[in-house]
Amino acid sequence: MVMLEKGLATPMNAKLAGSGAETVVLAHGFGGDQTMWSKIHPLLSRHFRVLTFDWGFSGAVKEQDGLFDQAKHSSYEAFAGDLIALLDELDLESTVFVGHSMSGMIGCIASVKRPDLFKRLILLVASPRYLNTDGYKGGFEAAQIDQILSSIESDYHGWAPNFASLVVDPRDPLSVEVFTKCLRRMRPEVALPLARTVFLSDHREVLGKVATPCTIVQTTNDVVVPSSVAHYMRDKIQGKTAVEMIEADGHFPQLTAHLRLLDVLGGILGFERD
Repeated sequence: MVMLEKGLATPMNAKLAGSGAETVVLAHGFGGDQTMWSKIHPLLSRHFRVLTFDWGFSGAVKEQDGLFDQAKHSSYEAFAGDLIALLDELDLESTVFVGHSMSGMIGCIASVKRPDLFKRLILLVASPRYLNTDGYKGGFEAAQIDQILSSIESDYHGWAPNFASLVVDPRDPLSVEVFTKCLRRMRPEVALPLARTVFLSDHREVLGKVATPCTIVQTTNDVVVPSSVAHYMRDKIQGKTAVEMIEADGHFPQLTAHLRLLDVLGGILGFERD
């Protein structure tokens, strides 16, 4: 594995591993970093070239690098711009993009802007909108989101383990601890505006512009994203789209159901788990 040395690659801790003909890009979600992929990365890198990186909001990114600008990154479009710039810098195109949670929609936006960069999108427990509205079940009422934001603002480091226990399968305490540590590394002054962007955004209109083939991977019991969202996205996305359900609890199948996730990815990408 090599650390790349130029442009965005260094501050975003971008790493390429493996030597396959195809490139798989693994993009983590809110509060995480690239260690979220540690259970599936070894097998993927035996079959593909695998790119991992840390978004600018991640606690794994050095504070002085200034990759997260609160004003600029108040929308997913700015993150999509960072993704495009990173792939261009590394001279990668026609990639398989695996986007967890918020990164799923970032990948969708980037694919609309630059379809040449993406051969397939794999949207892992992704959602275009988390807030319930008339005719759409996003998973949260406005009062619930207000409570999350209030808790982050008043006591972020106290909120982090409670949130991790809620969104990661509590029957896997080691994975809960892994995500808790990631959350606590993220700075509170970054977490609050980012949480507002994630929980209050509405990117449903983007779906009809996505022409890249997609596979939506959803757990059967996710407190963050109801199963109905996966089917909603399938119906709205323009490109050929399928839904794969994983029998699992929680919002982090790459941590708590990684073997089942690898089986799904193997079916999509054409490899077998040993």
